[in-house]
Amino acid sequence: MDSVIEGKVWKFGDKISTDLMMPGFSKGSGLERAKYCMYSNRPGWSDQVQKGDIVVGGKNFGCGSSRAAAINLQLLGVSAVVAESIGRIFFRNSINLGLPAVIAPGISAIVEEGDRIRIDLEKGEITNLMTGKTLRFDPLPEDSPPMQILKAGGILRMLEEEYKPKERLKLSLAE
Repeated sequence: MDSVIEGKVWKFGDKISTDLMMPGFSKGSGLERAKYCMYSNRPGWSDQVQKGDIVVGGKNFGCGSSRAAAINLQLLGVSAVVAESIGRIFFRNSINLGLPAVIAPGISAIVEEGDRIRIDLEKGEITNLMTGKTLRFDPLPEDSPPMQILKAGGILRMLEEEYKPKERLKLSLAE
């Protein structure tokens, strides 16, 4: 994962819960389930979102249950979530899945739906590429655990790499 992300904005309001992203009535797995992401507040959205798009939310984005709802966004191709504030469990689930989640108070004021933005995770800067407006947020330093997890593609990939069996050196007694 690159620390600079660019994409088209899909703008949502306050209190977008994990139930809206992963409704209880959605059945199946993978893309079959993801097609119901945001269905209750924006029917058909899952058919419109494109790979690389960015979700911008208001306050308390991802509130609610501990459902790993970020996976539906990821399956639909969303490359990052930026919000005024983010529910703690959703934030952690997003990072663990390898989906960047950025808390950026003031983001709703500098973007509109359809704008293109650039997020620099390491610099802590978001730029609206349509208007030139910028916004600062707490950066994710390259050596921080969240950035290490994101760069690995998620916590599972990071752990797989770290704990995969190492080839053992074979020493012979003759040496």
